[in-house]
Amino acid sequence: MKTDLVNKINQSTAHRKSRVYLSNYIIRHEELLNEFISIAFDIQNENHVKAFWSLEFVCEKKLKLFTPYLDSFCEVLPKIKDDSAVRPATKICMFLAKSNHRKNGISLSQGQEHHFIEALIDRLIQDEKVASKVYAMKALFVLGKKYDWVHEELKTIIEQDYSNHTAAYQAATRNLLKKLNK
Repeated sequence: MKTDLVNKINQSTAHRKSRVYLSNYIIRHEELLNEFISIAFDIQNENHVKAFWSLEFVCEKKLKLFTPYLDSFCEVLPKIKDDSAVRPATKICMFLAKSNHRKNGISLSQGQEHHFIEALIDRLIQDEKVASKVYAMKALFVLGKKYDWVHEELKTIIEQDYSNHTAAYQAATRNLLKKLNK
């Protein structure tokens, strides 16, 4: 028997309005967060991608709700293969990196930071969609403020890849290279 949450996820679509509706539902019913995250992190689950779509908005609005799940997220992050889940997962990494860098933000452990760095670098060197790569670059840029070697690695990767990508990727890369060369 499917739960009400599973039915809501099943009925959700890729449309922003649908994703926002589901994220607001989860925020209003925090007691469902554990089940919701279990679905998102279960890459064999037919609703895993749909759950990630809305999890992105949950994290954008209330990132602190996600902190108990950081270690599990670190474990599942490199296993996510579906492009439709990779993009929101990478964007969540960007939210976490930015929050980690702010005073009164979420504090990532050094191990979690290293998991993110490794997974994000892998995303950059793999054949991923532009949006995922851009979020990975932005997250790595922030994490590189703490770990100098990350900026050097990031710079090398994006310079080597520059000519192999779309105009959108090249524009994002140019902006990031300006920041890295300051």
